[in-house]
Amino acid sequence: MAGSFPVTADPSAPEPQAEFVVDLDAITQNVRTLRGYAGDGALMAVVKADGYNHGAVAVSRAAIAGGARELGVTTVAEALELRKAGIDVPILCWLNTADADFAAAIRADVEIGVSSVKHVAAVAAAAKAVGAPATVAVKVDTGLNRNGASQQEYPLVLDALADLSSSLRLRGIFSHLALADSPQHPMNDTQRQRFVDAVAAAKANGLVPEVVHLANSAATVTRQDLHFDMVRPGIAIYGLSPIPELGTFGLVPAMTVSARVALVKAVAAGEGVSYGHEWIAPRDTTVALLPVGYADGIPRALGGRFDVLLGGARRPSIGRVCMDQLVVDLGPDGAGVQEGDRAVLFGTGANGEATAQEWADTLGTIHYEVVTGMRGRTVRRYVGGNGSQ
Repeated sequence: MAGSFPVTADPSAPEPQAEFVVDLDAITQNVRTLRGYAGDGALMAVVKADGYNHGAVAVSRAAIAGGARELGVTTVAEALELRKAGIDVPILCWLNTADADFAAAIRADVEIGVSSVKHVAAVAAAAKAVGAPATVAVKVDTGLNRNGASQQEYPLVLDALADLSSSLRLRGIFSHLALADSPQHPMNDTQRQRFVDAVAAAKANGLVPEVVHLANSAATVTRQDLHFDMVRPGIAIYGLSPIPELGTFGLVPAMTVSARVALVKAVAAGEGVSYGHEWIAPRDTTVALLPVGYADGIPRALGGRFDVLLGGARRPSIGRVCMDQLVVDLGPDGAGVQEGDRAVLFGTGANGEATAQEWADTLGTIHYEVVTGMRGRTVRRYVGGNGSQ
């Protein structure tokens, strides 16, 4: 949620030791780029998990400015945060337990995803208690075998929706792809056909959805046949390629992480640096201390395996990443680096700095985990947008 990080837009505030900057103009442009891929279809911007750690409210506004027509989140609480901020476009939430506060969602005009008969009954009961119908979307499992009504449960869900039509308005049917990052994988075609069949089954039961959607980020940029009425990109709106091996698709990363130098000091040849002395100085050198560590989202496993942009060049990290700090090697002359200078840990790559994708490749993970992992004492700051986030 937005309160997870200190946020500053006050230019008179003290400069933070560590921060991540979110470029809202990049978010807006990425959405425009994705709309180009979507053609005539609508676009739902997925802003779950606090906008993939970029700030759900600010990202939502930037995405809407870029042409997003709807927003997607997981929980009722995430949807209500957006409504509280005054955001009035359609919002779908799709991952709730059956005892969630559906009444609050109904009062806030939030569309509720349902995946079982129990979910349908719980939402209908909440609608009766509120005295107003609930807007729902059925999530059908077409092969991911995670959330969504199973093949066995789906007909029962349709029957329940038909029986409770006075309390529930079916707006949408949607599903999620398992292998969209492999665009030509036959499972994508299998899921498409299963989805078409699920929509047809609903219509045969007299349940005609207003909107059906299946495409995530990867399918948005590679599979027009999976777009249906609306695309539902997530990671791509933050400028991170959904299929890195196929390129950037014109997207620009929105997050840049940096930290100020807390200390510059000489280290003699033969001396070890950081816990365990995993790095021994091969010559007399100068090092810089950055006051950021694994408590702030810098993975401990990156120790000695990444560079930062500092003093006009990339400088290697040395030794272990600690809870609160890490060390980089500046070389014998110190490269003119002084205490207070700012080191870029990752960003767009435009100035030669590392990217979230580079970190992910080093760690054997995905860039989603890198950007959502920033936390702790890191201050979130926004640039672009309306300047008042």
